[in-house]
Amino acid sequence: MVLLRHRPKSARCWQTDRARMSNIDPTARIESGATIADGVKIGPYCIVGSDVSIAAGTHLVAHVIVTGHTSIGSNCVIHPFASLGSPPQDLGYRGEPTQLEIGNDCIIRESVTMNVGSLKGGGLTKVGDRGIFMAYSHVGHDCQVGDDAIFANSATLGGHCLIGNSVYIGGLTAVHQFVRIGTQAMVAGMTGVRGDVIPFGFATGQHAHLEGLNVIGMKRRKFSRERLHKMRAFYNDLFHGAGLFDQRLAALQGRAGDDSAIADILAFIEDGKKRPLCKAVRGADED
Repeated sequence: MVLLRHRPKSARCWQTDRARMSNIDPTARIESGATIADGVKIGPYCIVGSDVSIAAGTHLVAHVIVTGHTSIGSNCVIHPFASLGSPPQDLGYRGEPTQLEIGNDCIIRESVTMNVGSLKGGGLTKVGDRGIFMAYSHVGHDCQVGDDAIFANSATLGGHCLIGNSVYIGGLTAVHQFVRIGTQAMVAGMTGVRGDVIPFGFATGQHAHLEGLNVIGMKRRKFSRERLHKMRAFYNDLFHGAGLFDQRLAALQGRAGDDSAIADILAFIEDGKKRPLCKAVRGADED
């Protein structure tokens, strides 16, 4: 039996409630207390917990489990065997009512997992709008993922990661706990990311290093040729110039006013605390 929160008593509202229930497969299990908006479609054998909220137009295709204190935005499509809102994979978790928030218009493919937060991490795992999470990708506890993210198959975030807007993470890539990946960065497949990746950077390798800038992504976002040239010059001076990295970084602070993207990179580096910075490989003189 499907139970919906605040069942109305008037005849008109009862008809609306029946229409809503017609979008819920009879094999689905919706616990009392769940908030299901109009237009939500819940397919066969889905399970929705009592503290779950699902906004209008979202579709749980089949065999989806949504549990914990989880909210899902509007017009998302969630494919079979996804598990959203399960407890954090943290030995210190004791069942506290932490949260998972998923934005609007996300596509969550087969067997994706996303965990609620932990108390020591702030209690919230948050995923932005229009994300695409391909099969078997994972968002660990207390992660913050921006808008328009793309996670390829089996891309994995450890806990407490910060992922900017329009980030692409390749298949079979693992991101270490507390790593930050800046806006519009790209991480190649089969990469182990142990350090922070600058905005607009392109990281690759068994142990990730910067290969350069995400030029293809920047072109797609209408960066002019002049702007790309400016960004390349800044990148080369920062990562391949003379002297130690800290000396080069200090010398380039004045370029923050040249372009907002350069300002973003400099601010990102300045804000780093938990993990080392992912740098370009320079061979034996790498500093």
